[in-house]
Amino acid sequence: MTSTKHIRVLFFSDTHLGFDYPQNPRVERRHRGVDFFNNFQRVLIYATTQKVDVVIHGGDLFFRARIPQFIVDKVYSLLLEFAKSGILLFIVPGNHEYSRFPGLYRLTRPNIHVFTKPRTFLQTVKGVAVSLSGFPYERRNIRSRFGKCLAECRAEAETAQIRLLCLHHAIEGARVKNYTFRSGQDVILSRDIPGRFHAILSGHIHRRQILTFKSDDGAGVPVIYSGSIERTSAAEKDEEKGFYLLDFTPDSNNYWKIANLAFNKLPVRPMLDLMIDMSALTPNTLRPFLRQKLLSLDSNAIVRLTCTTPPVGELAGVLTARLLREVAPKTMNVSLSAKFFKHVQYDKSSRKHTRRGQIRLELF
Repeated sequence: MTSTKHIRVLFFSDTHLGFDYPQNPRVERRHRGVDFFNNFQRVLIYATTQKVDVVIHGGDLFFRARIPQFIVDKVYSLLLEFAKSGILLFIVPGNHEYSRFPGLYRLTRPNIHVFTKPRTFLQTVKGVAVSLSGFPYERRNIRSRFGKCLAECRAEAETAQIRLLCLHHAIEGARVKNYTFRSGQDVILSRDIPGRFHAILSGHIHRRQILTFKSDDGAGVPVIYSGSIERTSAAEKDEEKGFYLLDFTPDSNNYWKIANLAFNKLPVRPMLDLMIDMSALTPNTLRPFLRQKLLSLDSNAIVRLTCTTPPVGELAGVLTARLLREVAPKTMNVSLSAKFFKHVQYDKSSRKHTRRGQIRLELF
C-alpha cells in the first residue's frame, strides 16, 4: 500500500526586486516596483500558510547587481521574517546579481541556504533525505563548463530519496516568445542533462514551461521553469505569471516521485501595446488624442506606446514624459517603445542616451 507521506516543494524565480522602485521619486506616478514586491510577498505567504516543506528561488532575486541599499534592506527583512516559519529556503544567485548577493552574512540563518558555489545541500525533511544540488549563474561558457560545475556539486556522492538540481540557465529547447534556445555558449545542451535527478528547477527564462529529458529510471526528468513573477517586458504581455508546487510521494517500493505538479497563478496587471500614427497628428491634436485613447483602456494597465515612424520637428518636442503623466490615469504606467527613438544621441556629460527633443529613454 502506498504511503500518504509527502514532501511539498515550492519553486519560484526571477523576482527582479528593486525594478522601478525609487527611494525618493522625483515625480508623482505609479511605480511598477510595488507590483514585484507584492507578488514576492504573496509567494512567501502562500508557502507559510500552506505549510510547504521547501522553498526554492531560481535566481535573479534582485533586478541588477549594484542594488540600492534600501532595496537590499527591504528584501532581506522579508526573507528573515520568512525564516521564522522554519521552512527551508534555497536561493540560486542569477545573472542579474552577477552570481552573488550583497551582504550575504545578514542572511545567516539555519534554514536559509544560498548556492554561493557549486555544492549539494543534504537535508532531512520529515524523515526523508532530500538533496539539493546547484551553483550560481556561470558567466563563462556554461555550454562547455556545465559538466565541471555539476561535478563540483558532488551530487553523486550524496544518497538521498529526493534529488533536485537548482540552476539559473537556459537549457536547449527552452522557448521565449518565438525563439527557441538551441546552441550558443550560454545554453546547456540537452544531451548533458543528467538523468539521476527527480527534477531540475531553473530560473533565467521568464516564460513558464516544462521540458522533459530522459532519466535513469526511464520516467523522464522534468526541467521546470516557473518564469518570472511579473511581466518585465512587452514580450511577456500575454504570459501568465506564478510559481510551481511539487508534491513528492513514495510508491509501494518506497521510491519517491513527483505525484503532482501544479502551477499557481499570481495576479498581474494587463500589459498592452497602443499603436499611434504620428503622421496623422499635430502638436495641437496630440494631447486630446492620447488622453482619449488612454482613458478607453483599463485604468490599471501597463501601456507601451508604439508607432510606425518616430515624430519629428515640433511634434517631437511636444511628446514629453510630462505630457504622458498628465494625460494618463494615475493608476496607469505608460512608456514609449524603441520605435520612438530612431535618432538617438549620447550625452557624454550626463552619460545618458537622449533623443533629439525632450524625451529621454526611461520608464514613464
